Amino acid sequence: MTDTSKDALQATVISVLNDTVADWDLDLEEPIGAETTLIEDLAFESIDIVQFSVALEQALGRKDLPFEKLFIQDGNYVDDVSVNEITEFLSTEMAAA
Repeated sequence: MTDTSKDALQATVISVLNDTVADWDLDLEEPIGAETTLIEDLAFESIDIVQFSVALEQALGRKDLPFEKLFIQDGNYVDDVSVNEITEFLSTEMAAA
């Protein structure tokens, strides 16, 4: 991925999420957007987060993203993350590379 602007990163996150949940029987009130959360809104389980992380790395052409910084804080798993939080994380990590 050559465009690492926040808009492009967010579009990639949303695209990967849409692909991930395409076959799920979800009754979403709104399309996936910046405020959509993985666990509360999309009913992600831990294995879904792993699969999403791998798919996101593939979409971005990266295999070294430290997702533990996003999903674990102070030694504990976070309760939930939003598309916006994922985008901010990716923006920071992609800029640091």
